Amino acid sequence: MEMAGTDSISFTFAISGIIYILIVLICIALSWWGLQQFRFDLFVKNPRSIQSKLLQIFLSLALGYQVARFIIDYFNWSAMIKGLF
Repeated sequence: MEMAGTDSISFTFAISGIIYILIVLICIALSWWGLQQFRFDLFVKNPRSIQSKLLQIFLSLALGYQVARFIIDYFNWSAMIKGLF
């Protein structure tokens, strides 16, 4: 069964979206894992408090999202360059 042109484009966008979501989630998980080694007790009053854990979550979200954006942008840029050669 062959897909029509618009169905093929929609399918490609859907797959790209799923891949981008997975990349972001993996990068957030890796940043959370990496931040577990950081000594927050040197910078916060009570490292076991909810506020401290919330800070860790927000930092891992921000760091993970930025790393994921870099990876996604890098793949998009390399795909654009491929058309040059």
